[in-house]
Amino acid sequence: MAASNFDIKGLTDAEVQIAREKFGRNTLKFKKENGALEALKSLAKEPMIAILLVASLIYFISGETGDGLFLLSAIIIVSVISLYQDSRSRNALQKLKDFSQPNCSVIRNGEAIEIKTEDLVIGDSLLVEEGTSIPADGIIIHSNDFSVNESILTGESFAVFKDKYHEDSSIYKGTTVASGLAIVTITHIGNQTKLGKIGESLESIQVEKTPLELEINSFVKKMVIAGAVVFLIVWAINYYNSQNLLDSLLKALTLAMSILPEEIPMALTAFMAIGSLRLMKLGVIVKQMKTVETLGSATVICTDKTGTITENKMSLAKIFTLESNRISNPEEADASEKELLKIAMWASEPIPFDPMEIALHDSYAKSTQKDERPDFKMIHEYPLGGKPPMMTHLFENSQGQRIIAAKGAPEALMNVCNLSPDEIAKINAAIKEITSEGYRVLGVGESVFEGNNFPKKQQEFSFKFKGIVAFYDPPKANISEVLEHFYQAGILVKIVTGDNAETTRAIAKQIDFRGYEHSLSGDELMLLSDAELEQKVMQTNIFTRMFPEAKLRIINALKANNQIVAMTGDGVNDGPALKAAHIGIAMGKKGTEIAKQAASLILLEDDLSKMVDAVAMGRRIYTNLKKAIQYIISIHIPIILTVFIPLALGWVYPNIFTPVHIIFLELIMGPTCSIIFENEPIEKNTMLRKPRAVATSFFNRAELTTSIIQGLAITAGTLFIYQYALRQGLAETTIRTMVFLVLIVANIFLTLVNRSFYYSIITTLKYKNALVPLMIAITIAITAMLLFVPPLTDFFKFAPLSTNEILTAVAVGFISVIWFEFVKLAKRLRGNVT
Repeated sequence: MAASNFDIKGLTDAEVQIAREKFGRNTLKFKKENGALEALKSLAKEPMIAILLVASLIYFISGETGDGLFLLSAIIIVSVISLYQDSRSRNALQKLKDFSQPNCSVIRNGEAIEIKTEDLVIGDSLLVEEGTSIPADGIIIHSNDFSVNESILTGESFAVFKDKYHEDSSIYKGTTVASGLAIVTITHIGNQTKLGKIGESLESIQVEKTPLELEINSFVKKMVIAGAVVFLIVWAINYYNSQNLLDSLLKALTLAMSILPEEIPMALTAFMAIGSLRLMKLGVIVKQMKTVETLGSATVICTDKTGTITENKMSLAKIFTLESNRISNPEEADASEKELLKIAMWASEPIPFDPMEIALHDSYAKSTQKDERPDFKMIHEYPLGGKPPMMTHLFENSQGQRIIAAKGAPEALMNVCNLSPDEIAKINAAIKEITSEGYRVLGVGESVFEGNNFPKKQQEFSFKFKGIVAFYDPPKANISEVLEHFYQAGILVKIVTGDNAETTRAIAKQIDFRGYEHSLSGDELMLLSDAELEQKVMQTNIFTRMFPEAKLRIINALKANNQIVAMTGDGVNDGPALKAAHIGIAMGKKGTEIAKQAASLILLEDDLSKMVDAVAMGRRIYTNLKKAIQYIISIHIPIILTVFIPLALGWVYPNIFTPVHIIFLELIMGPTCSIIFENEPIEKNTMLRKPRAVATSFFNRAELTTSIIQGLAITAGTLFIYQYALRQGLAETTIRTMVFLVLIVANIFLTLVNRSFYYSIITTLKYKNALVPLMIAITIAITAMLLFVPPLTDFFKFAPLSTNEILTAVAVGFISVIWFEFVKLAKRLRGNVT
């Protein structure tokens, strides 16, 4: 957009600075939640913290000050870990929020520039166009066919046409431009805007929980209830045996601690938030965390052609007129062809921003001896509309000379021109020849009209067909490779475009697009019943001459086939389909603000290859979260049963562990699941798997069974070492130490084995994750201190172990986990990559 076209200079840098100092920044400032305070409140409600507090209090009452102080220290450590994870999640989300702040165009120092909306100041000359979300209040000083949707303020869904002569010549923050363009002088920003005065409730809107969050929360609640029931049973048994209220309560709390899987919600939040931040670094902005969990399950991607598959670098390549009856290059244009270029330019916006219109303005400038653009003023405009679509502009100079020019789909222009069958045949032959080479075609027409009582519809003008202009938009260099990645990942790709079938088919063939031979037009699609479309939509991969209603029907038909649909779009008309898709994908550069608002993620570089990265990241995050939670389930089972079974069966030492031991194990498990597994790289077979069904429960029966069996195997190891040591006549402290060591060793090897449920431990040891050796080294070092530093050994009621006892415990811990490697080997031999 050239600011000089309107002789508007805008503010100078000095004036901008003065305005900012006087009125502040263009941001809404309401009472916000204190993130740290909310995190502390949430922490105080954690059942584990409550249990630790009660247990430490009992220790103090019982005179066991050391144990009480240890549990208080544990509370601090647990709190620090929780707050650290919460901080990571909040920081990641804040970075995403800051990064996804929209930009706007203003005229400053006589030039049109792009700035962040928060940098807008009062007095700025703001440029807004179709699809823009208006960032502040202002007064219109120039407009072309300008209308705005003010439903956010008024509740009315229809667009309101405005200009500087309108009764209400103001535009308001939060509304969107439905058509045309305008230049506006900013009058109010931030809280002083009409929306700002209304909208303190905007920032307090609660985001609904996702199905995965609800499922995990439900699982945790069930575990809490189970813990409460078992707690009462164990308390009753211990009290019956000992008649000691506090001691029996303490032992019951030990079991309650072992049951609570408090790491799971923490892991979920951390994985989704940090995963969103990782995607941002790849150039993919995720607007809602729930998109991350959906990404890995995408089964179909519906993509636009222009700017997504192609480069969106339109060059005027061919022209055709009935008068010359030839297809020629613009550089070789004769008189009639130069006239065609002239009319095509007048049919474009006076300030072009569409690549095709820019190309037409450039070609006109090169082919004309006298540039007439400064002499003519637009007096009326019909925006792009109709099926097939077309647009019409009316210009007039000071002498009253008038130009009425239209362009659009060739069929649209042919329908409004009085053409003979022979002329129609010539035009269709030219179109077929041009589009077979992948060129995009537009028809151009001219009309004459006296007076100012213009018809309501542009199709009511009597047009003369001027000819065809054809553009070439080459496919992106990497697009064939991108498509192959999608195909390998089991994802269907469908082209949904407003272009015609021949051009789309030619481009599709060039890029090895599967199913390029068959296509379906928007009009044909609308004639199908829902049942017919649901069948047809799975068989067809190219959809042409699409319009909003047709795109929406495609999305809904795919969803009816239980497909998880990703949809790319950039225009105002893509909004409904982007909103309806499971994953709406807006283009960061050429996407309109309406498309970005409707979408769930934004590709900053308009590069579809980033979508491959996004799907891979989605699958990685989901897989790693599943590994983390399976690990939590597997390691909790032996802790629970090792505490419960000796008590329930009346073994010699019924209370082998105290709260001190359980909380130490919890401190090891928490960082393992949420730090190590979150940092795991993507496995090489991840993008070779079929997408998971979104309706599939997170806790898949087979996977849950695997985790339970792993947990039971470790339990067998701990109970075996218990009975083995007992039969050897060893003391309670020695038995406790050996059982504890088995759990620690099993925990270490479980971490290593569960890094993949397909590849061997030898393969996963080569994965790049610096946190794995670090966490294992810390665990081993602390365990060694517990075994060999007397004050710590005494505090934990452990006993020094002989070399033979250590090797036996390590061997049992190792065997109780390593057996799963044979299960993975069998899976690899079957070639099952799932």
